[in-house]
Amino acid sequence: VLTRWASSFSVTGIKNTVLESVGRSVSTARPSTGKRPKKPLDKKAGNKDCKADIAFLIDGSYNIGQRRFNLQKNFVGKVAVMLGIGTEGPHVGVVQASEHPKIEFYLKNFTAAKEVLFAIKELGFRGGNSNTGKALKHTAQKFFSLENGARKGIPKIIVVFLDGWPSDDLEEAGIVAREFGVNVFIVSVAKPTTEELGMVQDIGFVDKAVCRNNGFFSYQMPTWFGTTKYVKPLVQKLCSHEQMFCSKTCYNSVNIAFLIDGSSSVGDNNFRLVLEFVSNVAKAFEISDIGSKIAAVQFTYDQRTEFSFTDYNTKEEVLSAIRNIRYMSGGTATGDAITFTTRNVFGPVKDGANKNFLFVLTDGQSYDDVRGPAAAAQKAGITVFSVGVAWAPLDDLKDMASEPRESHTFFTREFTGLEQLVPDIIRGICKDFLDSKQ
Repeated sequence: VLTRWASSFSVTGIKNTVLESVGRSVSTARPSTGKRPKKPLDKKAGNKDCKADIAFLIDGSYNIGQRRFNLQKNFVGKVAVMLGIGTEGPHVGVVQASEHPKIEFYLKNFTAAKEVLFAIKELGFRGGNSNTGKALKHTAQKFFSLENGARKGIPKIIVVFLDGWPSDDLEEAGIVAREFGVNVFIVSVAKPTTEELGMVQDIGFVDKAVCRNNGFFSYQMPTWFGTTKYVKPLVQKLCSHEQMFCSKTCYNSVNIAFLIDGSSSVGDNNFRLVLEFVSNVAKAFEISDIGSKIAAVQFTYDQRTEFSFTDYNTKEEVLSAIRNIRYMSGGTATGDAITFTTRNVFGPVKDGANKNFLFVLTDGQSYDDVRGPAAAAQKAGITVFSVGVAWAPLDDLKDMASEPRESHTFFTREFTGLEQLVPDIIRGICKDFLDSKQ
């Protein structure tokens, strides 16, 4: 009941904000009632439909030269203004790539388009080689910290402007950016001509650096002259958040281990229903070598690691491994099983970037203490959800669950009821992911 209440609560939350924004637009049209007019506020808020944290990585090398550098600044300024920068809209910063990268200003420095425009105009040309790879890596690692103004749960984007070609390797930098959850766009201007191709270290550099090689993340302009018509299509791309596949979200940045009760009371048919439930939760996540990971342990008095986080890198492999789990049958030592999973399954990934979740699925009373092992798991940075069926005692379930216990404890009388819990469980993981540190 509580989980249903929580989900309806979030819907009303959305409704209220919609009503507020409708109220806001209506109130600006009313005659003055002595209250402050709301209009300037909205300008300050910026384009709320384009929430993004964007680094413009501009080319400041001898390749581009002073004159084209100024045209580039002009273009970047127009893009920044059209994005609709504001407190609740997109935030932007600029990094200059030359021999050594230089962060010119951070996301937190300016929240008004006018200020950003002025800061871009003031940028000085640095010269040197176009070490774009070095600059991209530096930006992915250093630019998007919370103290420098990055916001939680908002897409991180680096737009790389490249005149000609890079003088260093972009592939490794692209991998680093993806691991940090950054969407890399490459705007290439004046592509190398046929005669110049011999000087390019790696002809496929764009495909190797972008967030995903699907055509969406690369953008070409023939020259820095007459670029006005290219501003709007680029802005539309940067505001298409559903396309930002490399953003760190709850779907691609979690490790989820399922601790599955294989005791005799479950029985073969119900055990299949449990596996179906595990599959349906796992299905919602983007499983890959740099994405989310799934593991499963079955327990009775003993524990058996069915597969660990590093065994499979695709959703198909994980779902197939879940289907192939064989029912053990035996007693119920849930506490021991939690300790085993904390050490053996989460131990090897404890320094990784993903957030760790453990689901304890059980249908009965444990023969051992569950409270101590669950507290130790939580202390190790693992969020514990307990899912009880049939005879699982509510006290045990609550003792195992992370705080707030109500939203981390699930119960259903029948094994067939597990199916209905899936959407609330996925929502619970995503809420915890957003609430946690970035």
